[in-house]
Amino acid sequence: MTDYGHDLRFGTFITPQNRDPEAPVALARLSEQVGLDLVTFQDHPYQPAFLDTWTLLSWVAARTERIHLAANVHSLPMRPPAVLARSAASLDLLSGGRYDMALGAGGFWDAIAAMGGDRRSPGEAVQAVSEAVDIMRAIWDPAERGGLPLSRRARR
Repeated sequence: MTDYGHDLRFGTFITPQNRDPEAPVALARLSEQVGLDLVTFQDHPYQPAFLDTWTLLSWVAARTERIHLAANVHSLPMRPPAVLARSAASLDLLSGGRYDMALGAGGFWDAIAAMGGDRRSPGEAVQAVSEAVDIMRAIWDPAERGGLPLSRRARR
């Protein structure tokens, strides 16, 4: 199996349940303590049993020191690309380069539409990801007016 040009990293996929809001945080901290590289949380804003992913990622970043953080994956129909780019850059800078981006085209269309997101065909969803990546890269470009650079670690 290829290494994609970097070392393999291992992590956890933690359900961001809100029944016991400290439980996902404790699991993230444990993931760091046992030496894992990454902790991820589902991003389903329409799921009433889940904590908000951005809030949870920020909270976990503040409660850990080394482990990388990511959504698994950010739902683009629910996260406007420009806002997502700004949020990602901010969390990356504040966490010392520990935020990793993962994007999703969407899939639970009834739930997405019920929360005001666009219902997309498979082709439209793929196109939206491509457009989102272009928008996000432009926002992160420090040469652009108002560009917000990522941390040095994230640019590698």
